[in-house]
Amino acid sequence: MKHILVVDDEVDVQVLFEQRFRKEIRNGEIAFSFAFNADDAIAFLIHNVRSISLILSDINMPGKSGLDLLARVKKEFTNPPPVMVMITAYGDDTNYQQAKSLGADDFFTKPVDFIKLKERINNF
Repeated sequence: MKHILVVDDEVDVQVLFEQRFRKEIRNGEIAFSFAFNADDAIAFLIHNVRSISLILSDINMPGKSGLDLLARVKKEFTNPPPVMVMITAYGDDTNYQQAKSLGADDFFTKPVDFIKLKERINNF
């Protein structure tokens, strides 16, 4: 089973992911945990990093950004490092290049294409 941590300041994202992955959740293929800011994500990872297969993080969040989270995860959680996919409403090259330079494994723009996201999740 893949355990995915979704980090986004919009709480509606939880309902969206649970609806879009209803079949996979019901079949025991995927489990989700949710954090609504970078600090909560770090607190969760401190105790659960070994169970996480993948982190999906929004880039633009109040306080610490998803890029701040990415840098910290790649620096502190190295054995093994979780796969991190960044999600942003802004598909600009600056965010993409910065995410890649910090070690992002993939990059999606909003609105998320859930068909492509499911394909990528299956490949990780």
